[in-house]
Amino acid sequence: MTATTPELSADEIADLETIACTLAREAGDLIVEERPDDLGVAATKSTQTDVVTVMDKRSEELLRTRLATARPGDGLLGEEGAAQPSRTGISWVVDPIDGTVNYLYQLPAYAVSVAACVGDVYTPGAWRPVAGAVLNPVTDELFHAGLGAGSFLDHRGRSTALQVSAQADLALSLLATGFGYDVDKRTRQAALVAELVPQVRDIRRAGSAALDLCSVAAGRLDGYYEAGLHPWDLAAGWLIVTEAGGLVQGPAGRAPTHELVVAGGADFVTQLAPMVDR
Repeated sequence: MTATTPELSADEIADLETIACTLAREAGDLIVEERPDDLGVAATKSTQTDVVTVMDKRSEELLRTRLATARPGDGLLGEEGAAQPSRTGISWVVDPIDGTVNYLYQLPAYAVSVAACVGDVYTPGAWRPVAGAVLNPVTDELFHAGLGAGSFLDHRGRSTALQVSAQADLALSLLATGFGYDVDKRTRQAALVAELVPQVRDIRRAGSAALDLCSVAAGRLDGYYEAGLHPWDLAAGWLIVTEAGGLVQGPAGRAPTHELVVAGGADFVTQLAPMVDR
């Protein structure tokens, strides 16, 4: 259980955003610079294709250690098992490597995601992010946002404000999605993609939910949908999209959950959501 949800000032949110950015960069440096040449699968989770590497674990341990020092009393929820109840009303939701399969195969589409959230991060719909950062350590693109302060991309010494696409015509849209690891779920998801392909410009499957959400925020994608995401997959990206003027929702227009995440401009999500909410 978390403490009572705190009322945060703009300065407090900015401090949380700075911490998220700093930790995402530090973990990003770790997973690139100390990646073993012979990296292999250290463990599997839901299925044999849902992999964990030793660097996932090292990255999460780094984030856990740094947060324990910088924010004692805050909660923690990490993909690889880190869990700490909150005494402050703030919990950090972290994905040490989002897109682990890409990382394993050295495809340059993976990220570190760090978000500060309020509410009960263990209960769907009972929490929301207030500050977050997503770093692609290969391209050195840092996406970040603070509640009420906008979304930004820091790259090559420049900081650019983000804005979601204004595309409202589904037929002219570029979408992204992802697939789960369960065979039956993948089969259903593939069937839905087959239905959507004739109705849109094209569909991408990059392999990192966090980066897909950031691409929506940056206007690189018109929309994104996926079922099966966890809080660590979407926490930072959710805020980055909404602070870029977009909408992120789940089933029946409620908060995004494991059942469904749909993201894009508000008008676009209104069109896309009924097509994928099933």
